[in-house]
Order: sequence, then C-alpha cells, then structure tokens
Amino acid sequence: MMARFYRYVSPGSMAVLSPGPYAQAMNSGQKALTIQLIGGPTALLEIAGLRLVTDPTFDPPGDYPVGSRVLTKTKGPALGPDQLGPVDAVLLSHDQHPDNLDKAGRQWLAQIPVILTTVEGATRIPRATGLVAWETNRLVRPDGGHLQVTALPARHGPQNLEHLTGPVTGFLITGRGLPTVYISGDNASLALVTTIAQRVPAIDVAILHAGAARTALLGPHNLTLDSTQAARAAAILGATAVIPVHFDGWQHFSEGADALVAAFARTGQSNRLHVLTDGARFII
Repeated sequence: MMARFYRYVSPGSMAVLSPGPYAQAMNSGQKALTIQLIGGPTALLEIAGLRLVTDPTFDPPGDYPVGSRVLTKTKGPALGPDQLGPVDAVLLSHDQHPDNLDKAGRQWLAQIPVILTTVEGATRIPRATGLVAWETNRLVRPDGGHLQVTALPARHGPQNLEHLTGPVTGFLITGRGLPTVYISGDNASLALVTTIAQRVPAIDVAILHAGAARTALLGPHNLTLDSTQAARAAAILGATAVIPVHFDGWQHFSEGADALVAAFARTGQSNRLHVLTDGARFII
C-alpha cells in the first residue's frame, strides 16, 4: 500500500495530501518519516525505526548570556527531555549558542548514544563525533540496514565573519527506500544551498532554520535565512515539502510565520510549505 502524505498544522488538525514521489518506494502502510516540532530548532525525527533529535533546547523562557551579550527566550518547548522517550542520536548544528544547545539540552546529551556535530563542537561535548562537510556517519537501523547522516556546509551569517559566529553544520539524512531529508542548521548562505542542490539533486523534505535572526553582534546582517531566502532555498533544492523551524521563541528573530507564508505564496510555493506549531507532527 502506498504511503500517504500528511500535514499537521497544529496538534488538533491534519490535512491529507497526495503522495510524494518517494512514496513509490514504500511497499507497506508503515510511516516513512515523522517530524515533531518540539520548539525553536528542536525537532524529533522518526525514520527507519530510529529516533533523532535536532539541536536540543529545553530551558524555560528567560535571559541567556552569550559572551557580553544576552539572548532572550520568550517561550519554552512543547515537550521536556523526559517526555521524548528513547533517542538514538542527536544532530547538533552547533553548540556555541544557547538557542541551539542550552543548559538542559547539554545535560540531556549525557544519555544519548550518538551525537553528531561540528569538529570544534566535538572538542567541547563528551563522546560527540565531529564531522567535516560531506563526511558521513552511518547509524545502524533495527532492520540491520543503515541510515546515512552526512554533514553539509553551512555558514552562520555573512561571509568572512565566521570568527565571530563560529562553525555550524547542516545535515543530510538518506537511506534506501526512505525520503531524503535536508536540515539546514543555522545557515544564512544561499550559495551553499546551491552547492548542496548540485550535489544532492533530489531533496524530499527540507527543514530550514529561518526567522532572519539578528543580534547586536552583526547589526543588520542576518544570522539565518530570512523568509524570502527560505522560499528561494526551497526552489533551489526543489524540495517536495519544507518545514521551517527556529523562527520564533526568541527576541532576536525578526520574521515569523506570517512572513514565511507570504514569501512562499509570492513565489507560488504555498503547497511546499508546512508551518508546524510546537508539538505538532508532519507525517509521511
């Protein structure tokens, strides 16, 4: 039976959409992929019998220092770490900012068997594996196969300011008979998105960090994609479905859900965009 393609806009609503091209590879009624947005950049992915979490952030609202500056969190997560159940791996885009890895998230990492992150981040996180761009780590699936997680290039802000923002990585998740998933991390570079699209021509689901994050450190420069850039990234990647994350919950985001919806509508891509509320699920 062909897999069905669902969209959860909020925890209480669901829309049934037509199957994507990757659904042809499914020969059972089992789900190929579930993405649950926990809040901010934190999402729970269930794929091939494995449970993966991105950028774990579980701290409550409040002020969080970054060097001499302060970032203000305005809302907490939909679920706490004790509510997630067993997790096989964490995909951590970077560890140097509290809106991507906070105190509670860092403590929680102690119980996670596999942590994939930047090479620099791995020097600060016990048991973490640091990956350079295009390096692949294989996770063992319950069926005896493997799930490939490949590090992808990303840049956290304008070019040549990496010494201020620090390194960041994206991720690509692939496996036989499974949808291909791109996770951007805190990337602000469309040039790197183009490079990724040239090397990975078939992206099924793109999880894009958006929100046009701005702080006093870089003034008017975006640290993540703005809404227009997110729509452009979706077109470059040719993604069947786009899940924006990390666009609210902190004061340093300058664009929210309404801007994303408008940008995708302007470019004729409303059918690709799936804006989840915290706690909601996207299911293939």
